[in-house]
Amino acid sequence: MDFLQVSGKTFLVTGVANKKSVAYFVANGLIDSGAKVIFSVQNEENQSKAQKLFPDSTILICDVENAESINQLGEYFNKNNVRLAGFVHSIAFANYSEGIKPFHETNVGDFLQATNISCFSLVAIANALKNSFEEDASVVTISISSTRATAYGYMGPIKAALDATVAFLAKSLSEISKVRVNAVCAGPLKTSASAGIPGYVNNYLFAEQLTLRKAALKTEEVANTVLFLLSPVSGGINATGIVVDAGMSCNYFDQDVVNKAMR
Repeated sequence: MDFLQVSGKTFLVTGVANKKSVAYFVANGLIDSGAKVIFSVQNEENQSKAQKLFPDSTILICDVENAESINQLGEYFNKNNVRLAGFVHSIAFANYSEGIKPFHETNVGDFLQATNISCFSLVAIANALKNSFEEDASVVTISISSTRATAYGYMGPIKAALDATVAFLAKSLSEISKVRVNAVCAGPLKTSASAGIPGYVNNYLFAEQLTLRKAALKTEEVANTVLFLLSPVSGGINATGIVVDAGMSCNYFDQDVVNKAMR
């Protein structure tokens, strides 16, 4: 039984960097289900890495800080008459070169750059692709489980903006199509990108103790939810953020964790 119903369809997946990324597991899931995946990455170095991971796939370059580069991405699909059944937005960046600062000391340049890359790029790419989407295509972005209770510095407010953007983009696209837009709001994951966040390892280990199963969230579990949202079987879900955190969000006062902290 073809539960996902994506066989023979074409999807764009952004942000594949290595075998630990959410985008990598999503792409593998799509390919295993018979779909065709086209990738976009930031630069030639990442293109080379992605090509080694997916040697039979087309790897495009799209620097989301460059409007012309985004336009060229859209033109590729238009010129080649490629119809997209879905688009996975797995792009985020924040400059932590000076460590995590108090939020009120956030550098405006860092904040605006991270907002452009991590949030507005969803809107910009969706706009560039709007004429290449199948009428009922699905757009999925990767957010975080809680934009308020986070130790990621100024990325919390930026991810909150991304969550709000999902609903506004869904409403906007509904005026011209039946394209859906949703977010998967993931708990802490063991990825290469997250490893670059100062203090992340301790936060990850702490989050593991707060999950109801006392086992860390797996990247594959997040990817599986993305696959579900890309699939027609989730057709009734739109303008929504689905939290995938193994129950952590209801367990901040886990008694064992509280007792250990109070010793």
